Amino acid sequence: MARVTGIGGVFFKSKTDHKQLAAWYARHLGLRLEEWGGAILKWPEDTAEDRGLTVWHVAEKRSEWFSPSESGFMINYRVDDLDALLAQLRKDGVPILKGPESHDNGHFAWLLDPDGNKLELWQPR
Repeated sequence: MARVTGIGGVFFKSKTDHKQLAAWYARHLGLRLEEWGGAILKWPEDTAEDRGLTVWHVAEKRSEWFSPSESGFMINYRVDDLDALLAQLRKDGVPILKGPESHDNGHFAWLLDPDGNKLELWQPR
């Protein structure tokens, strides 16, 4: 049987100016934007012990997991140094909703982008 082998992309609409939102991600999360306006994330750049993986999950209809965002999705971004990234975000005036927290599979923190989408930052163990 044919099957899915990975996540090929993450796409979402901006509620405001899509170019400004992409620039926010480039400035605050270090995404390198291509000429066409998006970013390409390559697994060989990931230095975590697991060498890269993507988690896929469907949440319950009444889940509060994405709160306070009203979006029906949340993106988890793998990061290489959560503490340093959080320090930079705070320096830039980006409010952190929660974290950092340590769990069995790594360290996490949460914030909202300018469109109100909740983001999860994850530094794998």
